[in-house]
Amino acid sequence: MPLAGLYSELLLASTSPARQALLGSLGVPFRAVAPQVDEDVEPGTPVQHTVALLAERKARAVFNRSSQALVIGADQLVSLDGRPLGKPADATAARAQLASLRGRTHEIVTGVCVVGPAFVVTEVDVARLTVLPLSDDELDRYVATGEWQGCAGAYRVEARGQAIFARIDGDRTSIQGLPMQRVVRVLREAGVRVF
Repeated sequence: MPLAGLYSELLLASTSPARQALLGSLGVPFRAVAPQVDEDVEPGTPVQHTVALLAERKARAVFNRSSQALVIGADQLVSLDGRPLGKPADATAARAQLASLRGRTHEIVTGVCVVGPAFVVTEVDVARLTVLPLSDDELDRYVATGEWQGCAGAYRVEARGQAIFARIDGDRTSIQGLPMQRVVRVLREAGVRVF
């Protein structure tokens, strides 16, 4: 048993299909739980602090309902020049976000927090992505795919969106929503056996 009697279960404080797929790839049994937290933060809070704060808030919210479990919380923001980009509301907003990114480097900042009985670790992972100098026609065609829906930055790097990048520096799993190298290391620190 991977949890070796240390915890009642492993919980992922997220309903994100991408995060569930990434954690599921480890082969360790877990259950996904909606964290149901307020995601508002003080305006002007630095991006790295924001994702760490929200990842911990999510993990603690689920832990408070299952206090013998080990809980993983995560949060992610796309940052351009230190300012966060949210999820675009419509295709026009998606095109504007992509236009602001073209030919430039931005960051995807992902916070992860693991909370259990007498255990708390919070970490932040930063990936840097450079978008190609896309033409207006290329922007329009990518927006038409609909991949921007529900995605900060208006792209999905694990799908057709990978073709808009000139360079990607960082952990690909972190870019997809859950920095698995960090998650595995922290789970090991918490006593979870993957093999």
